[in-house]
Amino acid sequence: MKLKTVLLIGFFILVKFSYAQNFKLLRFNEDYSALKDSSRTFYNSLKYLPLSESGKTYLSFGGELRAELDRAQHEDWGASNIGRNIFLLQRYQLHADLHLNDRIRIFGQLRSGLENGRKNGPRPIDEDQLNVQNLFIDLIPYKGMDGKMTIRLGRQELQYGSGRLLDVREGPNLRLYFDGAKVAYAAPKWNVDAFVMAAGRVKTGVFDNATISRKSSLWGVYSTHTADKMLNIDLYYMGIHRDEARFDDGVATESRHTVGTRLWANGNELLYNFEIGYQLGKFGAADIRAWGGSMDITYRFTNLNGVPTIKLRSDFISGDDTKDDGKLGTFNALYPNGGYFGMNPQAGPANLLSIHPNLSWSPVGHVLLSFETVFSWRQSLHDGIYLPDGTLRLASSNSVSHYIGTAYITTVSWQISKFLNYNAGLQYFNTGDFINDVIPQHKDGVFISSLLGFKF
Repeated sequence: MKLKTVLLIGFFILVKFSYAQNFKLLRFNEDYSALKDSSRTFYNSLKYLPLSESGKTYLSFGGELRAELDRAQHEDWGASNIGRNIFLLQRYQLHADLHLNDRIRIFGQLRSGLENGRKNGPRPIDEDQLNVQNLFIDLIPYKGMDGKMTIRLGRQELQYGSGRLLDVREGPNLRLYFDGAKVAYAAPKWNVDAFVMAAGRVKTGVFDNATISRKSSLWGVYSTHTADKMLNIDLYYMGIHRDEARFDDGVATESRHTVGTRLWANGNELLYNFEIGYQLGKFGAADIRAWGGSMDITYRFTNLNGVPTIKLRSDFISGDDTKDDGKLGTFNALYPNGGYFGMNPQAGPANLLSIHPNLSWSPVGHVLLSFETVFSWRQSLHDGIYLPDGTLRLASSNSVSHYIGTAYITTVSWQISKFLNYNAGLQYFNTGDFINDVIPQHKDGVFISSLLGFKF
């Protein structure tokens, strides 16, 4: 019944509306104040509902429905002997944005994530029957020609840079959120955010999630300088504390500090993104010394039909060199975007060397085809491999092999309208020597996904 509802709404939104801006990754970044003087269609009234004669006090509503059908074969390379696994994921989100005036704003968003059919039950990223995704108040103590300061208090999503360290995680069924406070200053060429946050523990019931500030906390400063299209720079510091951090080297309290920089450009033809970070801190009594970097270079052939695009991406991320030596060299990518490492990534940004050549092309209209190959190796032989969320996936097990495996990925994306989109993909993972060493009955993995979603 719920899937039918998604399809019916998808049909409904194909009807031409009077106005529709492009939806933002973070929905609270959308601004519908321009609708103040527009015609009063149903959709426009939904996005801008004035509550005062001046129009400065207004409400805006929005939401999202998404259905994803997945088929996995040997998802964990045969370790648990599950075989074929077919399951349905559903996401429902509804938000309201109340602007009391140009200085005070309240934003709230509910979410529901459901999973059906998965043999080994829902993962932490799959199911949360009903919960608050965002609920915060914005206070603007200063607003001038030279910039604006915003104080944000409450539950909120965070997204910085390319998402390699702090990302909302749009790919999984459940997006990431934090509880805390943020102070942001936005100037014409500079943006600076300072934040103190606590992570949440997801449970599958109704309003039963818990904030675990004493066990997992995050704080930092992130700044962005936009000089021009071809040279921009991010500078950042982030700290994290976890009471029970688990690495191949053991389990202990982790206090870690990350300093890094990112150089990037969004030109019409040439795009690039270079990022490097260094980490220090304590893991129990051990000293943390870790590093990580990435490189993305993209070239778009804008003079050719369909704008063929080639991309080369690589990651070089440290692992632990020697166990029980009083040092931990495993990089902690904090809360990254797992989509960098495949459709259904089983090896994330820790103890990893990877190369990703990619080719994409738009044959017709709003259809995009993409072909990618991901080659992955362990950086250190004395450390295992980790999931994108930092969970230890496979311990090193005395294997002397670096090579993890190769993922071959094909995806198609169709933006049917501003409201409705369809995505499908196929990933084949050919296991390498390391997986073959540590999983006796190893098998290549196959993952197929089909997703229909719409936003309003």
